[in-house]
Amino acid sequence: MAASSNRIMLGPLVAAIDQGTSSTRFLVFNAKTAELLSHHQVEIKQSFPKEGWVEEDPKEILQSVYECMDRTCEKLTQLNIDISNIKAIGVTNQRETTLVWDKETGEPLYNAIVWLDLRTQSTVERLINKTPGRNKNHLKTGLPISTYFSAVKLRWLMDNVEKVHEAVLSHRAMFGTVDSWLIWCLTGGKKGGVHCTDVTNASRTMLFNIHTMDWDPELCKYFDIPMEILPKVRSSSEIYGLMVSKSGPLTGVPISGCLGDQSAALVGQMCFKDGQAKNTYGTGCFLLKNVGTKPVMSDHGLLTTIAYKLGRDKPACYALEGSVAIAGAVVRWLKDNLGIIQTSTELEELAADVGTSYGCYFVPAFSGLYAPYWEPSARGIICGLTQFTNRSHLAFAALEAVCFQTREILDAMNQDSGIHLSQLQVDGGMTSNRLLMQLQADILCIPVVKPSMPETTALGAAMAAGAAEGVSVWSLNPEDLTEVTSEKFEPQINPEESELRYARWKKAVQRAMNWETTEPSGGMTSIFSSVPLGFYILGSMFMLIGAKYIAGQCESE
Repeated sequence: MAASSNRIMLGPLVAAIDQGTSSTRFLVFNAKTAELLSHHQVEIKQSFPKEGWVEEDPKEILQSVYECMDRTCEKLTQLNIDISNIKAIGVTNQRETTLVWDKETGEPLYNAIVWLDLRTQSTVERLINKTPGRNKNHLKTGLPISTYFSAVKLRWLMDNVEKVHEAVLSHRAMFGTVDSWLIWCLTGGKKGGVHCTDVTNASRTMLFNIHTMDWDPELCKYFDIPMEILPKVRSSSEIYGLMVSKSGPLTGVPISGCLGDQSAALVGQMCFKDGQAKNTYGTGCFLLKNVGTKPVMSDHGLLTTIAYKLGRDKPACYALEGSVAIAGAVVRWLKDNLGIIQTSTELEELAADVGTSYGCYFVPAFSGLYAPYWEPSARGIICGLTQFTNRSHLAFAALEAVCFQTREILDAMNQDSGIHLSQLQVDGGMTSNRLLMQLQADILCIPVVKPSMPETTALGAAMAAGAAEGVSVWSLNPEDLTEVTSEKFEPQINPEESELRYARWKKAVQRAMNWETTEPSGGMTSIFSSVPLGFYILGSMFMLIGAKYIAGQCESE
């Protein structure tokens, strides 16, 4: 990124807002070469008001976007790059995270409920109990009924937050995922902001019909959600609106790309062919496989979702997706909760010191288990501990856990599609951990391919924005796409060793299941519900008290 005079003549540039669970970034790319020219990143605070609850401040999210844009523009100026060459901006975002705001005041009516949040578990159990055969996939949205998706979060807000309830009744409420909130604010907010989302984000709400490509009246009725509060659904690549004056030097630039982060990474990895797949290692872990223009419904616990729709008149492409709730979040947990590491790079060093978990297995089911189980009652466990186990073994087990979870998803994907992947394309923050990448190749028994430019999520959003009709500075024709340089990690252990470790992991997963339920515990009542057992326990207690009394009397004599 060193400044040089020839950079002034770079031609069209395209920017991307990448709003993730743990941070916000603004990145600027050269539309002709896909080169990343500059970027800035700001961390986002998460709050945990109760166990299982995860929230973020919508205003902080928006402010972080403005800060990232300002800092990146300053850096571009220092590099002698003309900011007016930025021709379009794309948005990519954490999906399923749910917001409601007041369209008259522009104020959020509650914190954003993050996709990881578990407060809706009782609602989900009630809905599943009402479905024929307790079928989680009853709704035919390509998604199981789960705490993960937006509809149950929105329902909770309407039922439990008075401000939201009142705003819905007085027709002032607007619902959206993070992309909708940002686009509405950046295009004017209460003064004419555009209330929209794209098909990829809409397909994660449980309110969207993946066949008609629009909100489904029956699903909205099922969740009792008024359709008037929903954003308009658009394609992933078209001009939604223009940046307003608060955006400084970017005022007037069109926002013309929008993709949920995992779909954006699929585009950024250029997985445009049926059968191509990528895995993103972020807060969670998300494996997507392009299945073409016809949806494939999973029999093995995967989601059917929209991969992308790159233009109003272009066909939608679908994907099979496996979602893991906790990947990079396990690093944060080891750092913030246990304090056994100070930085994420320290985790790699600790794990590399021992090169084995020494039989220790870690199931980080902090938010239940997602694909392929969809079991919100699971909880995290660490098992196989001995006196010899130390923090280095635990660090190794944490990295292995990320790899095992990916293996479970890949197995399900291979079964659903009948086609086995010959290699896995990877991206995301955790891919900088070389030990993790090698472990992943060993556990999958196939090569893992990592692009040398890791910002594929932002790149995908930039590609969609630059290719939009009316912008057209980025060609998505296969022959025009820049060849991505990459690094390949080949498996280095024998398959038998890999299978043995995987089988042990699966055993640990079973121990983590059905740990937590929302039904009240029976406590002592369940013991005494058996009359003979109750008498036996009471008799034992009286005998124990009597023995202690007699022993005390003897001592006093």
